[in-house]
Amino acid sequence: MTPTLVRNHRDADLSAPADAGTRARDWAEIQERMLAPLYEAVYDRLEVGPATRMLSLGCGSGLAMLVAAARGAHVTGVDSDRERLALARARLLPDEGAEGAPAHRARLHDDGLPAGAGADGAPYDLITVFEPIGCAAGDSEGLVPALESALPLAARGATVVLTGWGPPERCATAPVLRVAARLAESTRPPRPGGWRPTLRDDLEDVAARAGLKPDGSGRVSCPFGYADPDSAVRGLLSTGLFDAAVRATDRSQVEKEVAEALHPYRRPDGTVWMPNVFRYLVCTT
Repeated sequence: MTPTLVRNHRDADLSAPADAGTRARDWAEIQERMLAPLYEAVYDRLEVGPATRMLSLGCGSGLAMLVAAARGAHVTGVDSDRERLALARARLLPDEGAEGAPAHRARLHDDGLPAGAGADGAPYDLITVFEPIGCAAGDSEGLVPALESALPLAARGATVVLTGWGPPERCATAPVLRVAARLAESTRPPRPGGWRPTLRDDLEDVAARAGLKPDGSGRVSCPFGYADPDSAVRGLLSTGLFDAAVRATDRSQVEKEVAEALHPYRRPDGTVWMPNVFRYLVCTT
């Protein structure tokens, strides 16, 4: 692992999250790769390959799509974060618009769902949601409507994969996430919506509300490893899970307390290592 250089915005408003471009780069360069073992485990189980037409909801900066495309899958991604999506476009469509560039290798959308899976408009046979739920109350609320909108684009009997955080006792990052909740509530009365322990049936509950049929599940070890504490802080803050804490206090305070919470996970060589387990649920339409 090597540190990633990111511009230091000395004059930034410390009561607000980092600007969207910086945070998107931190996500793509530091944090997104932490879930690569999850992507690989799901793709191995489902035998993702050239026959796969995949729709990725909340595709971010596109690493999960890139892994699937490397296996030959036809990939389409949707995300409302235009900064992250621009990075996905640079990864997946570096020659977009150039003469002789391959058509329909990947499709990316920031303005709603596409009409079909590829040039022939064939339905999707795999829908993935690789943004894990289960670390904040209500963090799955927007997922059910998104799934309900996407399911008409899928083939009958298509596979849908949902993902979530594992049990807190198996996620070293859980105490760091509690810092976010504590700071967010420091200037207001406690209310639902802060950090909470993952519930065993979170994914099954989403599946039931979206009309999906569970068809197996699995757990995957996804350790969060960083080159140094600064990279760890930037990576974690890029997730958006600390935005409420930044608004309630200021970014320097959040960065300081996150760095302190990371202290038990620092190794003698200066790296930061936090073992985590994530869960996935395989469903059918």
